[in-house]
Amino acid sequence: QVQLVESGGGLVQTGGSLRLSCAASGRTFTIYGMGWFRQAPGKEREFVAALKWSGGITAYADSVKGRFTISRDNTRTTVWLQMNSLKPEDTAVYYCAADRQSRFAPARTSLSYTYWGQGTQVTVSS
Repeated sequence: QVQLVESGGGLVQTGGSLRLSCAASGRTFTIYGMGWFRQAPGKEREFVAALKWSGGITAYADSVKGRFTISRDNTRTTVWLQMNSLKPEDTAVYYCAADRQSRFAPARTSLSYTYWGQGTQVTVSS
């Protein structure tokens, strides 16, 4: 089992920045990739960003490309999501997820992820 804990959410004004953290514990050696997803009220959960532990290959949703950056530490137990130039439409609960499968590219679908954190609220005021 792997446990994921997100932190760093909060309230920010349009154009501001936030940095989300996701700490992984447990059988972290079984993880091959990490992803961030978000879910706004009344909407489905959507892909935000992901990376492969090996090589650090990253992937982003078009809506956040150029504004968000996903990164990891060298111990492969922490992943961050740096969010800049935030917009009101970025308001959502953000979830961290872990992928147990080795893939050619970072997974973009929620079904690819086995473990999930509890989520952290990000609110961007206009």
